Amino acid sequence: MTEPGAIPGGFLEDAEAESGQQLTTLEGWREFVAAEPPPPTPLPLHEYADLSPVEQEVADEERLDHHARLLVVATSTVRHTVTSGRRLVLLNRHAISARRGLIVSGPAGTGKTIAITQLGRTHELLDRARHPHRSERIPVLYITVPPAATARMIAAEFGRFLGLPVSRRLNITDIIEAVAGVCTDTRTGLVIVDELHNISLTNRHGAEVADTLKYFSERIPATFVYAGIDIERSGLLTGTRGAQIASRFTLIPTHRFPYGAEWKGLVAALEQTLLLRDHKQGTLVALDRYLHERTGGMIGTLSHQIRGAAIDAILSGTEKITKPALQAIPLDFTSESRSPAKEAGARR
Repeated sequence: MTEPGAIPGGFLEDAEAESGQQLTTLEGWREFVAAEPPPPTPLPLHEYADLSPVEQEVADEERLDHHARLLVVATSTVRHTVTSGRRLVLLNRHAISARRGLIVSGPAGTGKTIAITQLGRTHELLDRARHPHRSERIPVLYITVPPAATARMIAAEFGRFLGLPVSRRLNITDIIEAVAGVCTDTRTGLVIVDELHNISLTNRHGAEVADTLKYFSERIPATFVYAGIDIERSGLLTGTRGAQIASRFTLIPTHRFPYGAEWKGLVAALEQTLLLRDHKQGTLVALDRYLHERTGGMIGTLSHQIRGAAIDAILSGTEKITKPALQAIPLDFTSESRSPAKEAGARR
């Protein structure tokens, strides 16, 4: 228990250091896999009241940081992605060529990155459990495709994750050979490539990027997982190159959640994570239809709205979430444009 007047400065330093993590580096990825902090325990009200205003603000930081985190809810998409990915890893274990892969595709804000990173985290934790004290292993490699990517840029992203020096003097063949060698030696079993929609097969650079990813998949004995916005409509699965991808990869579509049992369960699960002194459990569950109308069934938007309202409740001292508090949280342009009030106005 924190003594009255104690300021958890160590926590603030840890939170600031963590904010600089990048999943596209080995160090950042490992911290992501290892990070599962327990929810903080708020000070009893009588102890909190004895603190000075400044000390109260600092004491609130742990709860603010808790609500600022993107809390993962095990949606059907996350469960399906993890199960399908683990199945493919096992099926590919003894494959020499033509390994099968996975594509997670859907509109923005439907949980694609959460699904694939949870798959990666699950795979890495299982690998660590099977091979304790083997810190040299790199079970998972995670990169994102940069906008207007070239083949060399993609190869450099692989090298950057692994911490390999990628100087201008090295050509793409040198980088690929180095990456393939390290991944083979460190038993990389899962390669995750996010933001795949940044590749366009309509231009030469995009075609070369697709060829480079295919070559990596042939050189690295691992299961490849891709994710991006509406991949099946982007042209990446058409033509000669696209046909090769389509014939080897299973597609998992992500979508808006319809108003129903799973949506209600998501709202209830998020409400249970709240650490607010005066919030009455069940308040958000009673507003689940409003939340669906406001967010359009987007899990990312729902999480943003609830977490934002929780942060406001701590900062304002109300310590609870109400419908007006939810309405005060500005959402993304798509959700705001689709709000019931604006749609009703448009019909007049």
